[in-house]
Amino acid sequence: MDALTALHTRNSVNLLTEPGPNKRQLDNIVKAGLRACDHKSLKPWKFLLIEGDARTKFGDLMVKAKEASDGCMLAPDFAIKLKNKPFRAPTILVVAASIQTHDKVPEIEQLLSAGAAAQMMMTAAHAQGVGAIWRSGSMMFTDEMHRGLNLEPNDKIVGFIYLGTPKITKPLAELQVDDFVQTWNG
Repeated sequence: MDALTALHTRNSVNLLTEPGPNKRQLDNIVKAGLRACDHKSLKPWKFLLIEGDARTKFGDLMVKAKEASDGCMLAPDFAIKLKNKPFRAPTILVVAASIQTHDKVPEIEQLLSAGAAAQMMMTAAHAQGVGAIWRSGSMMFTDEMHRGLNLEPNDKIVGFIYLGTPKITKPLAELQVDDFVQTWNG
């Protein structure tokens, strides 16, 4: 698939199944992320790979993070639902920004760079026929999630990219360029 076709046809895929991306595909996905815009070449990204049995531990961590955030035990049925969320895909990439102190590159630019890396990885997955969806949620902002993922105090999670084989493909929304572009003349 050529670059413009990948960019113009990328769509989130929320129903994923086995298999996840193979080693070559996964390397291509991460390599694409490493090409994100990066002011002063700080490389403010960190990627954590979660596959196989680690998804069980990640589900447990999601429950702990939500309980810590809410300050109480979760209802059993909700805890089970949350614990099973990592099994919506065979492969998960946690994307984090590793914020560095820099006099010319503020935190927001480093967060945007990590977000750009995530978007590049989403497009690279699509270009290879790998289904992907960028997920988030309040849990990613909790101290419990950060500790559980062994992140540094200066790291900020920007999202969880779920990867796998698409179960279904949904149609692309029709978007017109002119609906989003305005001319500014000062």
